[in-house]
Amino acid sequence: MKITDIETIALEMPLPKTFKGSYYYMTHRCTIITRVYTDEGIIGECYNGDEYETQAEILKIIHEEIKPKVIGLDVFASEQVWQAALSPTYNILRDRKLATNAQACVDSAVLDAWGKALNQPLYKLWGGYRDSLQVIAIAGYYEEGKQLADFGTEMEALRKAGLAGCKFKVGGRTPEEDAARVKAARSAVGDDFILSVDANQGYTQRDAIKFGLLVQDCNIRWFEEPCRWYNDRSSMALVRQVTGIPVAAGQSEYHRGGCRDLMVDRSIDVCNFDASWSGGPTEWRRVAAMALSFEVQMAHHEEPQVSAHLLASIPHGTYLEVFHPDRDPLFYNLVENRNPFVNGVYKVPEGPGWGLKLDEQIIAKYRVN
Repeated sequence: MKITDIETIALEMPLPKTFKGSYYYMTHRCTIITRVYTDEGIIGECYNGDEYETQAEILKIIHEEIKPKVIGLDVFASEQVWQAALSPTYNILRDRKLATNAQACVDSAVLDAWGKALNQPLYKLWGGYRDSLQVIAIAGYYEEGKQLADFGTEMEALRKAGLAGCKFKVGGRTPEEDAARVKAARSAVGDDFILSVDANQGYTQRDAIKFGLLVQDCNIRWFEEPCRWYNDRSSMALVRQVTGIPVAAGQSEYHRGGCRDLMVDRSIDVCNFDASWSGGPTEWRRVAAMALSFEVQMAHHEEPQVSAHLLASIPHGTYLEVFHPDRDPLFYNLVENRNPFVNGVYKVPEGPGWGLKLDEQIIAKYRVN
């Protein structure tokens, strides 16, 4: 089954408000739909990423650098296709993440075609360890005028919406201020609600430790990217040792070697490598296999349309990460056949490939011409 063409559709959806983390903010939800056409009529399709200002550069890499190399290759030779799509990453004068994101778009669509040809969902073809996942929402953002009690109300609303927990934003205030926010969230929902915290590399080593000690009694599932980027591996290892809170990282790595070093240096308990940023599901599964050897659990940074199958296929997968509909309107509107959240659990799609049916009206409305 040969690849005959590749089509891309860029989407850009304005958000109803600005979402602020420690040192970043989001005003739009963007993605790229990639379709791989084959000589047997099967079309592989997926959407990946959330790039706003650099989206056009990723599209250019797909069409000018990857597409000419993969046309004519066999969909079932997915490793060969992946290797052919790797060469744009060799350009040392360009942000390598742009090339790995482009590679991920093609890899995801190829794997969808592979699953459709075999009429099986990808999570089953990869091992089918489970068919459902607990689901947590990324929330607790910094908002102007938000009071401590509001964070408790927010957590209660997430539980009522069928979610099992929250990944809560920290790192943008002092350790004391952030600890008060987390304690307000925990006290509102009790210990059976999964609560992790995500600093997005916002703290110094010293402040990360201070914060971790302040929330030791909050039953924190993991402390994600606690420390600044310039010394993160050794700093995270120290945060683990001193606070006793499990540490998660990996989303800022764009290849398996970076994740390997996190594991070798004993910096993490959970690896949240992002398939859409970092070469695609093929590369994510390599990292997952490596993590099993180090007794490190696997998470996935956002992107529930692909992460559900990846996490469900392995024994050491953790939770499906989603956003509130205001923060990720695409997952709730673009995916026509999205399964509901029931008692904190998400059923992995059973359709072939990724099992996604995308809404053509939403595509037409938010398509970037």
